[in-house]
Amino acid sequence: MDEKQKRLDTRYLRMARIWAENSYCQRRKVGALVVKEKMIISDGYNGTPSGFENVCEDDNNVTKPYVLHAEANAITKLARSSNNSDGSTLYVTASPCIECSKLIIQAGIKRVVYGEKYRLEDGINLLKRAGIEVVLLDLENMENNSL
Repeated sequence: MDEKQKRLDTRYLRMARIWAENSYCQRRKVGALVVKEKMIISDGYNGTPSGFENVCEDDNNVTKPYVLHAEANAITKLARSSNNSDGSTLYVTASPCIECSKLIIQAGIKRVVYGEKYRLEDGINLLKRAGIEVVLLDLENMENNSL
């Protein structure tokens, strides 16, 4: 990856991290941006579906089963717009799960840049199998090394 692309990726991933702050989830806040031709065409963060209470965890601090992931929110938001994600890049603060990876493939997204690994790698493996470019950008290490 060239230096210019890495700078762009870093910038958009930082924006996704800031967008994650909008999440009402307590256990983990995740943000996502869909970028096409240097334009943000959709965004999302993890949370409950429209019209539901903004509480992601139950009384035992377990995530409720109907909470949407940031990637799913960004992709479904695109479905309600006039934009399409063919050939776009998804920036997401955490690696996609297998269910979100299926949506990413079907949405025509060609690149995924994520900021931290998840314990399961089946989503990343599926993306690679589908020929989608997958990039791990560890912002924490990059920022610590530049100080």
